This record gives sequence, structure tokens and C-alpha cells, in this order.
Amino acid sequence: MFDRFRRLGQSVRRTREAVFGQVADLFDRRQLDEGLWDELEELLIRADVGVPTTEYIISETRERVRRERIKEGGPAREVLKSVLAETLQVDGGMAGLNVPPGQLTTILVVGVNGVGKTTTIAKLANYFVQQRRQVVIAAADTFRAAAIDQLKIWGDRAGAMVISHQPGSDPGAVVFDAWQAAQARRADVLIVDTAGRLHTKFNLMEELRKIYRVLAKQEATAPQATLLVLDATTGQNALSQAREFQKSAGVTGLVVTKLDGTAKGGCVFPIVRELKLPILFIGTGEQIDDLEPFDPNAFVGALLQER
Repeated sequence: MFDRFRRLGQSVRRTREAVFGQVADLFDRRQLDEGLWDELEELLIRADVGVPTTEYIISETRERVRRERIKEGGPAREVLKSVLAETLQVDGGMAGLNVPPGQLTTILVVGVNGVGKTTTIAKLANYFVQQRRQVVIAAADTFRAAAIDQLKIWGDRAGAMVISHQPGSDPGAVVFDAWQAAQARRADVLIVDTAGRLHTKFNLMEELRKIYRVLAKQEATAPQATLLVLDATTGQNALSQAREFQKSAGVTGLVVTKLDGTAKGGCVFPIVRELKLPILFIGTGEQIDDLEPFDPNAFVGALLQER
């Protein structure tokens, strides 16, 4: 457990050092005056929380502080912590990614190129293998030969079978063969990679729809989950990507990567609040086991230097 907290703390270190450490300090050194709330607003916006979500967090915190007649910084900081954690909570959460043994669960993974989608799939495979689930990966991003080769290497490390065709092949055919392989092996999890970018957005979404059709022919409820991988270093652009994929791909949950590479990890707050999509996992590093189920309370605690 301590190792998990340590990795989480390291993954948000830049955001904490740049902004949220100062947020914690605000409540240590001064009374609850207008200057404190103004500084808090400035810090949250600097962390890429965005104006609407920043206004909500401050308004909600101030109202609870007033209602509870809090006059000192320490208790007010505890209220802020609660508001921040609640902002990141969505009904379902990890319960929305239930993978029972002996029953094939299909997880479609989407996202633009460069967000860490391929390595995230490998980490997901490793996560389920560690839970004693048998995993098959469909290398259906056939437009990038490098993605196929990467998945084969990472899949071998994770102990998961990777089903692939030649670069440029029909992604739907790859998914069909992977489904058949998963059934033959009595696998518990089928993880499907998808293309991150085609010539037009229309083509990209057409490919996704084709994959959905192939899966639906095998099982009416497949895929059971569609995970969108977002790169935290892109800040507010990640919110725009999430909006687009939510409309076009039926996203059910998020995986946030590269938190360790940005000082603007606050972008997760508006994404969850505005889109009502749960963060299921966060990437905490570059190794295959650097993937953690998302815990809003632990995340906020790490931002504010608490365990």
C-alpha cells in the first residue's frame, strides 16, 4: 500500500510543487479573507482546472465554510479537500469495469495518437494478468506498424496473447480473429486497440463503428467498456478530446497518462465534472506495472502532500 502512495505522490509531484503545494500553504498562513479566495482562484486556474470548474470549487467550498461557521484555515482546507475529491467522483467508478472470471469482458481502448494508448493497453493487460485473468489483445490499430510491433513486445512482457494481422489490414478482421482466439482460450478479457488518427475524423469514427459492429455480432453487449486514454500534459485540449470521443465513441471511462510529466494535472477536474465520466486508472510512470486504479481521495491527498 505504501508503494502505491509513493508512486501516486511521484506522479503528481510537478503539479503539487507548481500549484497545489501553494494551495495547501494558503490555509496554513492566513485568515479566511477575500485575498485567500482570490489567490486560490488564481492557483487553480494556473493548474488548468479551468474557469467554470474553479468557480464551482471555490463557491462550494466557501458555502460549506460559511454554513459550518469555520473561521480557521486548517478546517477550511479539509472542506476544500472534500470538495476536490467529490468533484472527481462519478457513480460507478471502478465498479463500471467489473471483470468476472470465466466470462469474456471486452474493453475497447480509444484515443488520439501520442497519448500513450499502446503502453496503456499493455499496462491494462498486466493489471488483469496480476488478478489471475487470462488476457487477449487485438492489435486493431493496423495503420501503424509500430503500434503492432509495440503491442507484441509489451504483450509478451505482460503475459497476454496478441492477435495481429499485417499493417494496413482490415481492423474489423483483426477484432473478429481476436474474439475467436479469446473464446478458444476461454479468456477473461479481450482488450482492443484502435487507430488514433486517420485522414479525417469521419474515417476514424467509421473505423470505430465497424469495430463496434463486429463485436456486436459476436455478443450483443460487447464491448462492455470503452476507455478513452488522455494525455494530462495537453491540459484543456484533453477536455476537448474527451468531449469529441464521448459523442462519437460511447466512452464509459477514462485513463489519464503522463501526469508525472506536467504541472497542469488539474485538468482532470473539469473533465470529470463537465463530462460525468469516471477516471478508472492513472498512469504513474513508464514501467508495465505503473498503472493505478483511480482513488479520488488518495489523488487529492497526494496533490496536497498528504497520505
